[in-house]
Amino acid sequence: MSVTKSSGSFAPLRHSVFAVLWAATVLGNTGSFMRDVASSWLMTDLSAAPAAVAMVQAAGTLPIFLLAIPAGVLSDILDRRKFLIAVQILLASVSLTLMALAYTGLLTVSSLIGLTFLGGIGAALMGPTWQAVVPELVPREDVKSAVALNSLGINIARSIGPAAGGLLLAAFGAAVTYGVDVATYVLVIAALIWWPRAKDANDALSEGFFGAFRAGLRYTRASPTLHVVLLRATIFFAFASAVWALLPLVARQLLGGDASFYGILLGAVGAGAIGGALVMPRLRQRLDADGLLLGSALVTALIMAALSLAPPQWLAVVILLFLGAAWITALTTLNGAAQAILPNWVRGRGLAVYLTVFNGAMTAGSLGWGAVGEVAGVSGTLVIGAGGLLVAGLIMHRIKLPSGDADLVPSNHWPEPLVAEPVPHDRGPVLILIEYNVEKHHRTAFLHTLDKMSHERRRDGAYGWGVTEDSADPQKIVEWFMVESWAEHLRQHKRVSNADADLQGQMLAYHSGTDKPVVRHFLAINRPGAA
Repeated sequence: MSVTKSSGSFAPLRHSVFAVLWAATVLGNTGSFMRDVASSWLMTDLSAAPAAVAMVQAAGTLPIFLLAIPAGVLSDILDRRKFLIAVQILLASVSLTLMALAYTGLLTVSSLIGLTFLGGIGAALMGPTWQAVVPELVPREDVKSAVALNSLGINIARSIGPAAGGLLLAAFGAAVTYGVDVATYVLVIAALIWWPRAKDANDALSEGFFGAFRAGLRYTRASPTLHVVLLRATIFFAFASAVWALLPLVARQLLGGDASFYGILLGAVGAGAIGGALVMPRLRQRLDADGLLLGSALVTALIMAALSLAPPQWLAVVILLFLGAAWITALTTLNGAAQAILPNWVRGRGLAVYLTVFNGAMTAGSLGWGAVGEVAGVSGTLVIGAGGLLVAGLIMHRIKLPSGDADLVPSNHWPEPLVAEPVPHDRGPVLILIEYNVEKHHRTAFLHTLDKMSHERRRDGAYGWGVTEDSADPQKIVEWFMVESWAEHLRQHKRVSNADADLQGQMLAYHSGTDKPVVRHFLAINRPGAA
């Protein structure tokens, strides 16, 4: 099989904008990990209470659960470059405040937790937006490699950041560590300002927050392909979370290690993830997305089973190299599948739903495996998790991930709706009727195609859809759907993709007669005297 030039693992770095922003993001993430190390260590100085130390971790991760979907909405309705700059300014302000309080000795438990929470808000807002801009930075054929490079960058930052933060903290103190973090945000902001992104055109149909939120949920409910990705992600991460939930206990109880050995294990996972990202393009030449995800599940299950046997420490380190490679393979495969099936107008919201599912599966899985561990012990729980992941991986392999090769570029082939006079954008709801003439021998095939079309209508804005026939002439079939406002229907016109246009072309092939199907638009009116 021939491989194009752009299929290499570092192909996206040939595009200068992606390369600059990728490097800046690695620096920014490295600074964030340095900040987290300083905050966690400072909390142990401020309070010896385990609950207070745990609150720092919770304050950093809770916003991701609360704000992932709203962040996705904002990334779709705002200028993404300006939004990212604003988020970076927020994060820089948090670290700058931490630096000042640490330098003056005024940092308290409550202020540290509160500022950590603000930093978590920034991370929650940035996640969906940064992922959503990736297809803007590289050609379509390089998107999967770009996603893998993003994961590689995070693991590079995870490997360097904590160690560098610890050295700075020991040598110069928390204030300097926070100051270096501020400097990394300045570099990221400079890169975003440099990014020559075309300005978003002024659009009279731009969405408001709550309307965009509803549209994102409608799209998620009506997208079978996204459902497949979310299902596969939920099952994989729910079972694979067992090894992450129990890894500290594995290091301490099964392997007899101390805190430094636990750090070595985490470093091995990071190094394995880097190696996995580098060999990913070669794996893609031999395996499709389903094969990669199944391989990740099998390798992770084998590693969990091997750890349950309490291997020697050196062997455990080697084993976790493969865990890192399997983990990044699963992450990039699922993330790439989600990226490939989402059109640009809803990409931020769709990825936010994916991130919510990912974090939810990891959190719920960790809590569940912790409860199992209370009964079955660490080794027993690892064996149960390994068996469950193995069985689940084989079953889920039958539910194929979407190929992601559909052309999602807007087709703009719908004609403007006929109106007797200008219609206010907020008027609604709107009922759209499309009348087809379908001969009896084409009826079954037409209805089958029309059922596929129903998903497209709902994804792009319809909250109700149906099909009826004329009682006097069964060959006359009327498709109807409803949208909440005239503006939302006009947005539908802009959202229809080339792939949707192809599907509509298949439907029209069953329509008989010389004229096109009749399309009518009906606007809701108030009863006489109603306000």
